[in-house]
Amino acid sequence: MRRDDPAGLILVVEDNRNLSEMMGEYLETRGFGVDYAGDGADGYRLAVDNSYDVIVLDLMLPRMDGIELCRKLRNEAKKSTPVLMLTARDTLQDKVVGLDAGADDYLVKPFAIQELEARLRALIRRDRRQVSAEVLKVADLILDTASLRVTRAGKEIQLSPIGLRLLTILMRESPRVVTRRDIEREIWGDGLPDSDTLRSHLYNLRKAIDRSYEKQLLHTVQTAGYRIADLDTAPAA
Repeated sequence: MRRDDPAGLILVVEDNRNLSEMMGEYLETRGFGVDYAGDGADGYRLAVDNSYDVIVLDLMLPRMDGIELCRKLRNEAKKSTPVLMLTARDTLQDKVVGLDAGADDYLVKPFAIQELEARLRALIRRDRRQVSAEVLKVADLILDTASLRVTRAGKEIQLSPIGLRLLTILMRESPRVVTRRDIEREIWGDGLPDSDTLRSHLYNLRKAIDRSYEKQLLHTVQTAGYRIADLDTAPAA
């Protein structure tokens, strides 16, 4: 493992050796450092023991699949390293399952290697961005941007790194409506995801902050975008 790679250090967890070597060779020419794991168990060990900028994680792996690995990273190891999941599955439900497990982005095989690079750079750029510390509050939902702690009615809520960024964007702008395009560019920059990715993250965010509560705070404004607001006190969109 190397820490002097200016573009970032990537862990590739992929059992297809030809694909992992192709990704690694390309990324190294682009300034990245790359570590490899050929199965989920080795990938989990490396991810826990080391500090990576992004983990590129195949869904179907021997010894431990990508969903289980991602869940263990988030829930047991408490690792917030951005995860880009690779899979041949292209249904919305498959994407929701992956993102719900803690993945930050989703790339369907076969993919252009340039798109992989763009997604990695976007995840690294967003993860490294420094934000001023502040406490954001909408109704009983509170986000401390210094500690990245989210609570509602005093109960702590766990979110993925992109879920946290999405919540931060919406709470900072509350009660204003934020357009889909503005959200996507803020999170992914120029490496815009496919049309289902933001919807999947919003689904997971809504489930986390609203499902157990009578008052809904995350609202879709048709043809306009999204906002987090207490509609009892906020002006109409």
